[in-house]
Amino acid sequence: VQLQASGGGSVQTGGSLRLSCIVSGRTFSRIAVGWFRQAPGKGREFVAAIPWSAGPQYYADSVKGRFAISRDGAKSAAYLQMSSLKPEDTADYYCAISSDPFSSTYDYARGRSYDYWGQGTQVTVSS
Repeated sequence: VQLQASGGGSVQTGGSLRLSCIVSGRTFSRIAVGWFRQAPGKGREFVAAIPWSAGPQYYADSVKGRFAISRDGAKSAAYLQMSSLKPEDTADYYCAISSDPFSSTYDYARGRSYDYWGQGTQVTVSS
């Protein structure tokens, strides 16, 4: 299983970025996709998740209304559209997949619910 994350960069406050995560090695329709981030000196935190195709979307309160998660089954890809970026959004962003989002133990906001992780893509927002 491979996850390839991309799309990070440096923007000014109020700017936008679109992160992409390409998944290979798993049937895409049966996996949950989550985005997490880790700022310098801080722990990993949940950002957004979409458990299955056409399923519900979940967001951290800190990004609700500014970020949008989506997925494209035909491309085995997931995206995180980030708008109205703030300096506090600066972090390494990671996509992750859960092979069994229908498990009773799956928690979309918990990192341990995800089996595979991509490499981080760095987002820097300057004021």
